Amino acid sequence: MDAASSASWKSSKSAFFVSLSVFLFVAIGACLPIKAQTASFHNAPATAEQTKNPYAGKHAAAQAGANLFARHCASCHGPSGGGTGNIPALAKGPTQSAADGAIFWFITQGDPNNGMPSWSSLQEQQRWQIITYLKALGGTNPPLPKAKIGAAPASSSADTAAPPNAPFTDYRLENPGTVRKITVQDLPQPFATKSANNGPKVMARPNDAWPKTLPGFSVQQYASGLNNPRLIVTAPNGDFFVAESEPGDVKVFRGIIGDAKPQQVETFAMGLKRPYGIAFYPPGPDPQWVYIGTVGAVVRFPYQNGDLKARGPQQHIVDVPDGGGHWTRSVQFTADGKKMLVAVGSGSNVDDPDTTPGEKNRADILEFDPDGSEMSVYAYGIRNAGGGIAFNPATGELWCSVNERDGLGDNLVPDYITHVQKGGFYGWPWWYMGGNQDPRHVGKHPELKDKVITPDVLLQPHNASLEIAFYEGKQFPAEYKGDIFASEHGSWNKSSRAGYEVIRVPLHQTGHASGEYEDFVTGFVLPNGNVWGRPVGITVAPDGSLLVTDDGSNSIWRVVYTGK
Repeated sequence: MDAASSASWKSSKSAFFVSLSVFLFVAIGACLPIKAQTASFHNAPATAEQTKNPYAGKHAAAQAGANLFARHCASCHGPSGGGTGNIPALAKGPTQSAADGAIFWFITQGDPNNGMPSWSSLQEQQRWQIITYLKALGGTNPPLPKAKIGAAPASSSADTAAPPNAPFTDYRLENPGTVRKITVQDLPQPFATKSANNGPKVMARPNDAWPKTLPGFSVQQYASGLNNPRLIVTAPNGDFFVAESEPGDVKVFRGIIGDAKPQQVETFAMGLKRPYGIAFYPPGPDPQWVYIGTVGAVVRFPYQNGDLKARGPQQHIVDVPDGGGHWTRSVQFTADGKKMLVAVGSGSNVDDPDTTPGEKNRADILEFDPDGSEMSVYAYGIRNAGGGIAFNPATGELWCSVNERDGLGDNLVPDYITHVQKGGFYGWPWWYMGGNQDPRHVGKHPELKDKVITPDVLLQPHNASLEIAFYEGKQFPAEYKGDIFASEHGSWNKSSRAGYEVIRVPLHQTGHASGEYEDFVTGFVLPNGNVWGRPVGITVAPDGSLLVTDDGSNSIWRVVYTGK
């Protein structure tokens, strides 16, 4: 495809929003990827939209729906429907504006091409009860009931099954110090196994549970009692900025004192729409602004070193694609400060951008001037790098951490960490890992096959790899200098859990990866498969320790080197 055709193709990538496919699909226990919304709600016929919910406004039905939600949906949406990962919240947005009858029609019919089965197997009454509860989440009558939730059940993860064949793994085999390498030659055929629905039901951390790491290192709890802590960055003055995405605030943690606790904690800004990415501008020791990537926009606040609260109101910089689906927007500036990069994930799992308007400028890393002007596409075909982009301080190369597609089986498609070539195409949605075609798009875009870039490091499929950080500290042994550490939030589309750990990607003091990665911090999954912790963000502290946010236990963990 020549440059003109490529530009035309990219500009035709469409999309408006994803919406209830995920909302409702997962709301009945199948946390599968999102289908972009069409003019009507998933083409529901007018007769369906006019169908009334016989249980609307009835408290008993909402209570029954709450119990069904706790049993089938909380593993993806959280116990209060707050959403997690690429699964949006249900208490606001398109879920609340769709007609009950259209929702009922859709969950009954399903959408197999996007991985959503028909849920006609649920009793009709149960489907209506779930819908009644969904509308109660939005504050409509009846008053929001509480689910009757007992002790966390044993996980549906296949903890009694035979271990997977190497190089694939699961939580039972994760062990600090274990080095892994997946190659394209190791990949199975699509649909070699069924597409699993095995989201975690996060439980409280048991008293005897603690993250595990290598000998010579130890893990301390830096902070607890947070509310959905996600991305974390170290400010030029050494403070730690943390996005608490669900409540919509950004907190500042200052210092590490005494028993590894912060000296001071303040709320820098609040009232944001699911903040995630945080970057300081201009780059260097004396920033004047804090830029924050929210669901639909990049905003900024005036800032000077040491500020614990924003010194002025937010300023809108630029709109970025919204519409549901992957909502995290990672933000970085080039070293010279001339360009701002924003990673925007796809709104779906399989939708063809040629025919789905909502995918326009999604599954891309976008490039802007710092004032939000002069938008262009830096790299494309990257399903979701919104969890983490970062520049290697030694080489200046951009790297990203990517959530690849679901629905093709336990061991497809690998998530990945890679350096990003400007103008590069990484395959989504038609191809993956070089010239492997997604069977759901057979025959489409053959001219792109040879353009697909194979990533540097293939990770376990469905790991949900999020923030990355380059180790430039002096506390760890010299062999760690320049390596990547990454947070793996954890799988749902895999029959036996994988992820739920922090990994190390060696760059061998050359700035280049050779495909291996190493388990570094594990222990967030119990032997029975229940999950208590989910790493999200990662940063290097001024003293050389690592800080890791965990939105499962709502904590920040600190990894320190104590010696041989």
